[in-house]
Amino acid sequence: MLQIIIIAILSLLAQLILPWWSLALVAFGVCFWRSTGAGQSFWYGFAGIALVWLLYALLIHLRTDGILTNRMGQLIFKTDGAALPLLVTALLGGLVGGLAGVSGYYVRLIFQNQIANRTS
Repeated sequence: MLQIIIIAILSLLAQLILPWWSLALVAFGVCFWRSTGAGQSFWYGFAGIALVWLLYALLIHLRTDGILTNRMGQLIFKTDGAALPLLVTALLGGLVGGLAGVSGYYVRLIFQNQIANRTS
């Protein structure tokens, strides 16, 4: 749970000044540092980023009285309503975060195995 909060806060701050893909660097770094399993690191990265992107998309939806999200729903999905664009936004962000998180975990495993092989 702590990893989700760390990923969410750091990715939110990083995206304020860096490009959108900085969230992948944050999820990679946090899962490299603290994860204990591949599945765990995927879900922590997914949940941390999906939460941030869903809240940010919801904020944009509320600020524009739903005009932007309704039009994106009509344009992309051919449906009225904002639920589908909000969910797809969270899903895409979550997938980027989850894949970056599991990549961070596997890179840490590679480094641990190389260090163990050198000492033995």
